[in-house]
This record gives sequence, C-alpha cells and structure tokens, in this order.
Amino acid sequence: MIVVIGSINMDLVLRVPRMPLPGETLTGGAFRTIPGGKGANQAVACARLSGKVAGAQQVAMVACVGDDAFGATLRAALVGDGIIDSHITTLPGVASGIASILVDDNGQNSIVIAGGANDLLSPAHIDAAKELIEQADIVVLQLETPMATVVHAIKLARSLGKTVVLNPAPAASLPEGVLELVDYLIPNEIEAAMLAGVSPEGADVKALAAALQKLGSDNVIITLGSKGVHAALYGGDYTFQAEAVKAVDTTAAGDTFIGGFVAGLASGMDEAEAIQQGQRAAAWSVTKPGAQTSIPHLHELF
Repeated sequence: MIVVIGSINMDLVLRVPRMPLPGETLTGGAFRTIPGGKGANQAVACARLSGKVAGAQQVAMVACVGDDAFGATLRAALVGDGIIDSHITTLPGVASGIASILVDDNGQNSIVIAGGANDLLSPAHIDAAKELIEQADIVVLQLETPMATVVHAIKLARSLGKTVVLNPAPAASLPEGVLELVDYLIPNEIEAAMLAGVSPEGADVKALAAALQKLGSDNVIITLGSKGVHAALYGGDYTFQAEAVKAVDTTAAGDTFIGGFVAGLASGMDEAEAIQQGQRAAAWSVTKPGAQTSIPHLHELF
C-alpha cells in the first residue's frame, strides 16, 4: 500500500495569453475548477500509475477538507480513482483549500494557494491514522500542510520501518535532522537550492544533490522540467533526459512524476525504471490541461 499524507485543493484555473504585470487588468480565456492539491495529485498519480502487482494499486490519503461543496467534490474525485478516504477528515465550518492558477499560452503557470482545511491537518490526525500507515510500504509527503505535522508523520513512518518519500514543495526550510529520516528526497531545482542554502541562479545540479546528501538524505532526485532528472542515489549519480513534447500546461507535472516513480517502486521496479516511468507520465501530463485531469493511467503510457 501507498499512503499519501498532504493537501487537497480545488484548483481555480484561468487561461491567460501571458502573465499580467503588477496592477494590470488582463482579459483571460477559459475558466475551470479542477481537483488538485499536491497531496491529492500525487495520490491520484500513484493510483493511476500503479501496476497490477498485489497491493501496489492500493493508495490511501491522510488529509483534511472543509464541509463545503468543494470538499464533497474533492473527496468524491479521490474515491472515484479508488483512493481509500477513511482518514480524510471533513472539518466543520472550515473552507477547503484552493489554488488560484494562471496558465499562459506557453503552458507555464503561476499559482497562489489558500490552505484552508489543509492548514489544520495536525499530528493528532497522523496518530489517528497509525494503523493505516502500518499497512503501508511507502509513505509520501509534501509541504502544503503544517511543518510540525509533516515532521511528526515522517518520524512515525520511519519508526514503523516505512520507505519515506518527501517532495519539499512549496520550497521551505526543514528542521535539522529531518532529511536523515527521508529515503527519497524529490525537489525541483529551486527547492533543492533553498534546502542547500544557495542561490538557484547558476547552481550546479550535481553540487546541489551532493549537498543534500550530506544533509542526510541517501537518495536525492532533482526534477529539471524539460532538462530531465538528475538522480544522486545511494549507488551513484545518474542523468535522465526528458522526452521532447509540446507543453500545454505544466500544472501537476512534478506531482505526476512523483506518483509514477512511487508507483513504480511499489510495483517492484528498480530506481532507474521507476524514474523513467515517472518521466514518461510527466511528459504525457504536460500535453493536457489541468492538474488531476492531466494525470495519465498506466495503460496510456504504452
């Protein structure tokens, strides 16, 4: 089983010809509401991209939503993908998380998040899900929920002998010692630079990965968008080239990569095979609009 602990948002997506300047009013194009949130996106990607090995297709989430219409829609979307929702808590009187997303004609996006119920995911929710986490092989986390909760969950998962995957996004500093508890750290270049304490401008990706390994994480996989992936693994350094595609919308591409990678590991792939599955899924996703609407099923990749 894969357990994903993290955020669930409703994405409010507006197409724009270009990003507006400060103070500018810009006429946009199509508007859509699409289920998203880094945690939910990664859970959906894990579920859709899992193989048929026994247990690998089981994915569960630990998260919070509000008691509003968005919350009900978001839960229903996850259940529709076969995700176990027994530890998705509906909080009364609280708004569900949302993300306001602008997508330009080049497929690049700009995102602003209001955490809502995600900000109230607590260590108590993690403890309540201990039996679920005990059933997991891999536990996946991000940083769109409170840091204290993320750290508590990592410590619990590690104490139970689980493989811990952390996507340190949005970029933030981590408490000392946390990276030593992470089996696979998967940042993008900006997040890697922030964690390493250097400027992302002109930073050498191999040096970034080495710095993060020195901070404690044995395996660092840095996603580079159209430039591919650099993986500094326990067994050595590797570079994986990206597939050349025409990007329509890059929203959730990183989440799709992580889901493909984790699903690959859970189904018995080695690290290189799992990375390649994640890359193939991410390349497919950027050719489609939206977050969860762009995440492929495994059969679509072959």
